[in-house]
Amino acid sequence: MPALDFWYSIGSTYSYLTVMRISDLAATRGVAVSWRPYNVREIMLEQNNIPFANKPNKTAYMWRDIERRAARFGLPARIPAPYPLVHLPLANQVAVIAARDGWCEAYSRETYRRWFQEGEPAGSEPNLSASIAAAGQDPAPVLQEASGEAGIALLAAETDVARKLGIFGSPSFMAGSELFWGDDRLEEALDWVCGTSPA
Repeated sequence: MPALDFWYSIGSTYSYLTVMRISDLAATRGVAVSWRPYNVREIMLEQNNIPFANKPNKTAYMWRDIERRAARFGLPARIPAPYPLVHLPLANQVAVIAARDGWCEAYSRETYRRWFQEGEPAGSEPNLSASIAAAGQDPAPVLQEASGEAGIALLAAETDVARKLGIFGSPSFMAGSELFWGDDRLEEALDWVCGTSPA
């Protein structure tokens, strides 16, 4: 079965579109998806890449673009969603634990749903505990591990893997050695990994 690595950071606005549709698109093509959360903010700061800070026109465009694309895909979205996230690292520390233990997709979909559809910032309460519970987990021990040394180390390790792969934004897709960046490259990444890309 062809496989695609989905690299994303909870806190990335455009990743909402991918998180909510990648599984169905991949399933129709027989592609297995590995969910790979990491800390995109850390990498962006290293590269002096701050895309929306003090850029009101670009920020306004981003929200309108997400609104248009969400409507195109039939995804509800209350725009603008709370942004940026205060607790982005913690949201992703939970996600890397979830990826390790097999419930990352359920957690990520719920935390994005609550963020973009109900206005609850990911990584903060009540979103955080509710999303963990929706994934079938007990929030208390998960949050204890995620906020401690284990969660911090797991996220740092995954971020370092992303850095070494040359990943610089979210969402990104690794189809073998090929990197695709952006929700609008999801279908192209699936084509590539399936061997149906004309390139």
